[in-house]
Amino acid sequence: MKIDWLPVSLFLVSGVVVLKEYVSWRSEKKKNDETFAAYLATEPSDSLWYGCGSVQIPTADEKGKLIYYGYELISNTAHYLGPSGKVAQISNGMNCQNCHLQGGTIPFGNNFGKVFATYPQFRPRCNQVQQICDRVTDCFERSLNGKAPARDSREMKAICAYIKWLGNDVPAGTKPRGTSIMKLSYLDRAALPDAGREVYMNKCSSCHGNDGRGVVAVNGNGYTYPPLWGEHSYNDGAGLHRLSNFAGFVMNNMPLGTTWHKPVLTVEEAWDVAAFVNTQPRPHRDQGSDWKDIAKKPVDFPYGPYADTFSERQHKYGPFTAIKAARQQQVK
Repeated sequence: MKIDWLPVSLFLVSGVVVLKEYVSWRSEKKKNDETFAAYLATEPSDSLWYGCGSVQIPTADEKGKLIYYGYELISNTAHYLGPSGKVAQISNGMNCQNCHLQGGTIPFGNNFGKVFATYPQFRPRCNQVQQICDRVTDCFERSLNGKAPARDSREMKAICAYIKWLGNDVPAGTKPRGTSIMKLSYLDRAALPDAGREVYMNKCSSCHGNDGRGVVAVNGNGYTYPPLWGEHSYNDGAGLHRLSNFAGFVMNNMPLGTTWHKPVLTVEEAWDVAAFVNTQPRPHRDQGSDWKDIAKKPVDFPYGPYADTFSERQHKYGPFTAIKAARQQQVK
């Protein structure tokens, strides 16, 4: 019987190729696993705070249902409390989680992890001790450029209940890593709005639009991508109107899909795009009652008066190192 060796040869060659590719894949996988293991060895397992997902909210009783309603209000603020809100019309159409990502659960995503553990606390901006509900009110009046739900309303109680639930396991008085916006190193120059415009057009405009006004949701209620300036964005009294906060936020979270351990923007790009966005027009808030002790103003607070001789422009755009050094010298 004559054997046709061609199919056999092809089978053997194919097998060798497949085996070679498998060995190569296994070798690459082992290398990647070892690299990742080495990385994990440098990061304590509890080094970052991660919030629980909404599916973990215990909704069997009224307390749990209130917590879940709080989550809904944070995630879909516009649906309940926006310009066409079904409960009240008291905010600008953005959702709380546009700033507090994924319901306030993401490391370095302006999350709620430390709130329950650190409130009540004295806040120099408002010159008084604030409870959690006071801080929520601040967000409604500044970031959502509207009015807050009444302190005794079901909505305010639900939001506070959700925030407390998220931070329930955080020891009182502690601030786990990842529960604040990351503080980026200062540049040795001022942040440049013109350079930031280029960053914005290349890396941000595809979602937020060339005009920065976001993308309205298909149902017309809220935004798929929020406005970064204009009449429906946060006002000039919001925390993100400070360059350090905006830069730290976008560095670790933007463009969409970015995470803190694999940023897309450079530090310089983050500062510059922050300068560009916060130079654009937005609603104004009367801040005459803020910062009664002007020496407590952050170095990048963009409005005077100040307790030092640096200009308002330098306080807004930097460089900030000299301002910080001058303050440290005064303390000595």
